[in-house]
Amino acid sequence: QVQLVESGGGLVQPGGSLRLSCAASGISFSRYAMLWYRRAQGKEREFVADMSVGGTSNYADSVKGRFTFSRDSAKNTVYLQMNTLKPEDTGVYYCNAYDVVSGQPFWGRGTQVTVSS
Repeated sequence: QVQLVESGGGLVQPGGSLRLSCAASGISFSRYAMLWYRRAQGKEREFVADMSVGGTSNYADSVKGRFTFSRDSAKNTVYLQMNTLKPEDTGVYYCNAYDVVSGQPFWGRGTQVTVSS
């Protein structure tokens, strides 16, 4: 059974940093690409960043240069280091695991990030 549990969200001032974690069980990074999405209140869910099975990461233009995606295969955990946070980064951040063989996605429940002074 696939389970994704996000943590690390919270309230931070503009310019601050947070590191989100997504602890995964029931999957292997050798078969699952990992992604982060976010949803701001009243808006559609949007792509933030991803990491392929091979370890290549991609970022939305809005976060490029500020966010860094990493993974720890030994802990089966991925991270999203978020620096120089802006109020527009506020939202619920969701971890997604995408099975590259079957095409099936799995979602975590999300963690709230609020950037405000």
